[in-house]
Amino acid sequence: MKRFTDLYWQLDATSSTTEKVAALEAYFSQAPAEDAASALHLLCGGKQSRAVSLAHLRQWAAEAAGIPLWLLEECYAQVGDLAETLALLLPDRLSPSSETEPADTSSSPQAIGLAECVRTTVERLRQAKDEHAKREIVVGVWQKLETRERIVWHKLLTGGCRIGVSRTLVARALAEVAGVEPAVMAHRLIGASIATAADYEALLHPDALATPSQRPYPFFLAAPLETEPAALGPVADWLAEWKWDGMRAQLVCRGDGVAIWTRGEELVSEAFPELLAAASHLPAGTVLDGEILAIRDRQLLGFTTLSRRIGRRQVGKKLRAEVPCAFVAYDLLEAEGSDLRGLPLEARRARLELLLETHGAGPFDPTQAAPTAAGDHVLWLSPALPATSWEELVGWRQGARKLGVEGLLLKRKEGSYGTGRTRGEWWKWKVEPLEIDAVLIYAQAGHGRRAGLHSDYTFGLWHDGQLVTVAKAYSGLTDAEIVEVDRIVRATTLEKHGPVRIVQPTLVMQLAFEGVNRSTRHKAGIAVRFPRILRWRRDKPPAEAGTLADLQALIDQPS
Repeated sequence: MKRFTDLYWQLDATSSTTEKVAALEAYFSQAPAEDAASALHLLCGGKQSRAVSLAHLRQWAAEAAGIPLWLLEECYAQVGDLAETLALLLPDRLSPSSETEPADTSSSPQAIGLAECVRTTVERLRQAKDEHAKREIVVGVWQKLETRERIVWHKLLTGGCRIGVSRTLVARALAEVAGVEPAVMAHRLIGASIATAADYEALLHPDALATPSQRPYPFFLAAPLETEPAALGPVADWLAEWKWDGMRAQLVCRGDGVAIWTRGEELVSEAFPELLAAASHLPAGTVLDGEILAIRDRQLLGFTTLSRRIGRRQVGKKLRAEVPCAFVAYDLLEAEGSDLRGLPLEARRARLELLLETHGAGPFDPTQAAPTAAGDHVLWLSPALPATSWEELVGWRQGARKLGVEGLLLKRKEGSYGTGRTRGEWWKWKVEPLEIDAVLIYAQAGHGRRAGLHSDYTFGLWHDGQLVTVAKAYSGLTDAEIVEVDRIVRATTLEKHGPVRIVQPTLVMQLAFEGVNRSTRHKAGIAVRFPRILRWRRDKPPAEAGTLADLQALIDQPS
């Protein structure tokens, strides 16, 4: 556990890619295989579940520290991070959790491995029959850990261990340890289940299979275009497509089966049976890259509607009728079992068009009321947008929101299909965000380097003389502005509920978001996508902020 804790704090302390890779490489070179397997699961964003309730953990920590629970809660409100609060309050040496348990008389905490913490101990907690048994397990681990290790352990216990490192960097470090190319390791990792020491050792083996059946390829990602498109050179060098408002996915057809993988490396085949049926007619050894879209009556429904299908293990007729889905393909990564990623985009595109044409799949054109006569198809080609100048593409982009798409993708025609986000080959040129001025009504203490500062905000809009909650935002202000807002929050607090403060409506912020939809799950009846703060409207009093009607009007905004 100490070795993983050191890695955790090393990664947390630097933004340098080189330093992160070096720390990862050092860890995987030294860690026991069973600990490395557990670490890999955490570093790659594997699912975590809460092993004990937060209420019990708070109570046990307060008892071990010899303080009342209310004092622990006050400390948490100041620190802003529960894992850190508990670790700081616990004494260095703990008494045994029961009379039958011997006290630890060693001069320092006993060594305990990450695998024991993550797997063995967490599994024992899940199987424990009562609160007393769970408490004994937790206190037993506390006795073996130092303060900085306890912070990480608490995050593991509560399912909130988030580590600031990308899968690409993890693949680079493991590639160095294994002596293979980073792209090869990235492909081995995607969709892989590294649950045991044997799994980890097999991953590092020089002759490990790079492409097990049904495993997707690492996704190639577009970088945001932050300059004028004309700076990219002649428009003829670029392929322009719609940036769809759906879920990025790969259709993998190998052997006798079909699998659907998301960009987050989740297997979602069961949620989209109609796509499995359509892809089953493709030749074995075919991998398509594209987007899953929700389409009804040949109209794009957007990601909010599509999300009703995501994560489902069974999809009934009613849900399929309410949220019919299709797959729009824009790249061919494998054909007849051959990896095509090294070919230029133009060559891959030509083979994709021929393949889909052979199977009766034409282009899905959102500018047409009826994309093709075969409107019941669920497999489509993402069309290339015709343009002889950047000005024409500007026109396409300006009309994107009205069509239900997010903007344009620009792809270099001579480029190969890379791994991760490689700047210069694929660009996403999104439409300008929607904006509205909202009032800050709740504030919560942040985490990490913002612990102790109120940096997580909830905003409201006016409706019938009251402020109605519409969005939460965590980014957009400078560090200096966050400190200033924190002072105002503390001075204008009306009520406190743990780390959350209800404040007087004094601050107005200009919010930006990608889209807005009606929603029955939100009190305001509206949901916004990706809200963030554009700027602090010091010039505007709260009474002049936006209204719920203003936000509703944006739903049907033509462009």
